[in-house]
Amino acid sequence: MEDTILGNGHPRIAVVDANTLAAFGLKQILLSVMPMMEVDIFGTFHDLESAGPDQYVHYFVSTNIIVEHRQFFVNYCHKTIALSESDNPNSSLSGFHTICTNVPEAVLIKSILKLEQHAHAHGRNLPPMSSMMQPATLSNREIEVLSFIAQGFINKEIANQLNIGVTTVITHRKNIMEKLGLKSVSALTIYAVMHGFVDINKI
Repeated sequence: MEDTILGNGHPRIAVVDANTLAAFGLKQILLSVMPMMEVDIFGTFHDLESAGPDQYVHYFVSTNIIVEHRQFFVNYCHKTIALSESDNPNSSLSGFHTICTNVPEAVLIKSILKLEQHAHAHGRNLPPMSSMMQPATLSNREIEVLSFIAQGFINKEIANQLNIGVTTVITHRKNIMEKLGLKSVSALTIYAVMHGFVDINKI
């Protein structure tokens, strides 16, 4: 991913995909991972061209559109992420970062988090997060529980790891969700990675 942001401090991402439903789903995930970004959706390359492609710091583009307009995207391969429906490495476009969109939400979020962490570790070259995503005051034990949740541990496994009761884990989990205002494991995972509570390679 590209390390440049626009002068106004609000980087813009373009999603270029003829599949409107997939594009809107990806937009929501991107906004969850990087709430400081603005995301615009385009159904065709010509729509992107008309909007002025230079204003975007990243392009998330379906593979077939990249192939049809290869010369343009080759020139911007450093900030173009190819969207593929196949998880076969041989189907990836040479020279481009590729993520498979035909996977469960948790897997797609992990792929995007890895890209984000690679290019913008510790928020490098990104504007500050909104107050909603700023770290809340979690206790040390709550941070430990959050870390295990993000790594995919279930309540009983977390209890065993921390030598506490399952009921206590459930209470911690409830308190974490209330403090952060987050209601899903995916949202907790994003929060934990973005705030350095868990290594992306452990999820």
